[in-house]
Amino acid sequence: MAIVILRTAIIYFTLLAAMRIMGKRQLGEMELSEFVVASLIADLASHPLQDVGIPMTNGLVPILTLFCFEILIAGLSMKSIRLRTLLFGRPSILVRRGVIDQREMRSNRFTADELMQELRNQGMFDLSRVEYAILETDGQLNVIPYPAEQPPTAAQLGVAVPDGGCPLIVISEGRVIGKNLRALGRSDAWLREELQKTGHGEPQDIYLMTVNQSGQQYIAGKEGRA
Repeated sequence: MAIVILRTAIIYFTLLAAMRIMGKRQLGEMELSEFVVASLIADLASHPLQDVGIPMTNGLVPILTLFCFEILIAGLSMKSIRLRTLLFGRPSILVRRGVIDQREMRSNRFTADELMQELRNQGMFDLSRVEYAILETDGQLNVIPYPAEQPPTAAQLGVAVPDGGCPLIVISEGRVIGKNLRALGRSDAWLREELQKTGHGEPQDIYLMTVNQSGQQYIAGKEGRA
């Protein structure tokens, strides 16, 4: 039993480290080469776990080799547009100025029902409101409505909106995030003073607190705490 646990831990942390090295883009998207790597790794990792008689190197070496290939291909595709197009393809415009491109639909094996479903997923129930629908290389459909169908922005309405910046977490589950607090130019003394003003007591009584550059705050106390 101990051997199985040890082998599982080794493979788990190896995969964890390898995925971390691959970067956030591969975790957030799934291109063709990444899908192939993920499929192969799932199969390769299972064999050493199921059969303790198989040497660990028989699973680790192919897995690490696949990760090296993926990193190499990702680096080369960043430098070569032709290679990137060859491996990942190009975005396909399924709807162009309100007209469905049936040739592109057939080329991507995209049915009318699937198109309408994707439009509904993005809150577009009337195809006549869609100017462009673009099928990206990762399989996501981006929908661009006609300008008249888009909600107006504050700039178009001539309304001045204060820019408070991105809110940062300064307290998470009772723990003060000092790095974020310093990034906002605030001190621990300021934080405690603000908590006293709002009647929330000590940082350990706070479940979540965010602050932006202009000082706007959101505070949620822990349940069962005053």
